[in-house]
Amino acid sequence: MAPESFIIKTPCSSANIGPGFDVIGLALSMYLELHVTIDRSKKDSQLPLNCRITYEGEGADEISLDPQVNLLTRVAPREFPAETHVHIKNPIPLGRGLGSSGAAVVAGVMLGKECGGLDHLTQERLFDFCLMIERHPDNVGAALFGGFVGTYLKPLTPEDVARVEIPLSEVLPAPAGGVDTGVRPPEPPHGIGHHIKFPWAPEIKAVAIIPEFEVPTAKAREVLPQEYPRNDVTFNLQRIALLPVALGQSPPDPELIYLAMQDKLHQPYRQTLIPGLTEIVESMTPATQPGLLGVCLSGAGPTILALATGNFAEIADRIIAKFKENKIVCNWKVLEPAEGTTVVRA
Repeated sequence: MAPESFIIKTPCSSANIGPGFDVIGLALSMYLELHVTIDRSKKDSQLPLNCRITYEGEGADEISLDPQVNLLTRVAPREFPAETHVHIKNPIPLGRGLGSSGAAVVAGVMLGKECGGLDHLTQERLFDFCLMIERHPDNVGAALFGGFVGTYLKPLTPEDVARVEIPLSEVLPAPAGGVDTGVRPPEPPHGIGHHIKFPWAPEIKAVAIIPEFEVPTAKAREVLPQEYPRNDVTFNLQRIALLPVALGQSPPDPELIYLAMQDKLHQPYRQTLIPGLTEIVESMTPATQPGLLGVCLSGAGPTILALATGNFAEIADRIIAKFKENKIVCNWKVLEPAEGTTVVRA
């Protein structure tokens, strides 16, 4: 019997896009890949969970190759078919606001589906499984479904909240355990999250300026207030009502998009974690920079996302120069909206 092989390809993502805090996500053309080989002729294995992991790419020195610890394999089946090899290729920087954990969760859930032959699971049902692990529907929705998406979470019932395997905010910090997990963990509730795809004007690209330091999501959430002034909430609601329409219009309207990308709910509070953030967001406008549509923090940061129709290198150089004033080194990429997670079999 010839070994079975397939490749899972999951895009990175940018969440929020200005005012859409915890609501909007954009899949982008940088991909986590799992190259999977299964020898189903073998009946047993000495490997943990029957799985061997190899890895190349970002964060290679900090990623565990233990399948009982690695996030990708923890969210897949409790035990793989004998002699499963998962080779991970990851160009997505860790802890930079480009959805690295969301991509890992989605790819891991898809890995579970493929290894277990669970062809009856729809994309919508896989979304439920993903949200059992990471309660960030914007990143997870973009990585799974692709494109420019709006998402929301269904409130959990008291019974669901009490289940220890469902995180209420962040990715599970350690291997799951307890009475509700194990060899046969329970299935998630149906319809935990929902999504809709928005149109995206083909002229618009995303310039990602990626500083060489990390901002852990948990730390980025700690700086946010528990309560917001009503005027600030209204400010964001007004803009989030316009932004999906503005980004779908062709040709794009730079002034409309620039104004619709403003935010008062998360970016002002995160400036203490990202030197130069406020100056970057406020100093660059379509009037002062041809080709620019708007600038925002990507997810929890520190990556800056500039939406633009041209002059990509010039835009990146200006933002990098602002970071350089604070002795921060960056690299940059031009990315495009991406399709969602795919599986290609050899």
